[in-house]
Amino acid sequence: MFNNILVVCVANICRSPLGEALLQNLLPDIRVSSAGLAAEKSKFIGKPAYDKSILVAQENGIDISNHRSKQVSSSLCSEFDLILVMEQEHIEAITNIAPEVRGKTMLFGQWIGQKDIPDPYKQSKEAFDYAYQLIDQAAQAWAKKLQ
Repeated sequence: MFNNILVVCVANICRSPLGEALLQNLLPDIRVSSAGLAAEKSKFIGKPAYDKSILVAQENGIDISNHRSKQVSSSLCSEFDLILVMEQEHIEAITNIAPEVRGKTMLFGQWIGQKDIPDPYKQSKEAFDYAYQLIDQAAQAWAKKLQ
């Protein structure tokens, strides 16, 4: 059973906060958190979600305004039963940080055709809407698998 899920993207300000919120709403009895592979490098640690992510979430009845970005680390990964990443290349990045968690790291889009969810950072509102749609579909698919 998966009781703790970590959702990962690059900076933890666009996609993973949305994935975290959607999964948490669908799986209220499971601890869901999120983090970024480059939150520290990009100086986003402790920063709120990107404004367009907050807007898209609000338009879909979700509040991520209290989100604060954090960095993926080996110790953080060890706390979780399942790590869901937004892009195939993120699996390798997680493996480089914490090789011991490779077996519990999967694509967020695993059950929607193993799709990568593209990064909408600094793109149009439409790019955020598209990313949200994919994240929502993927979260619903994961919820069905995990319930």
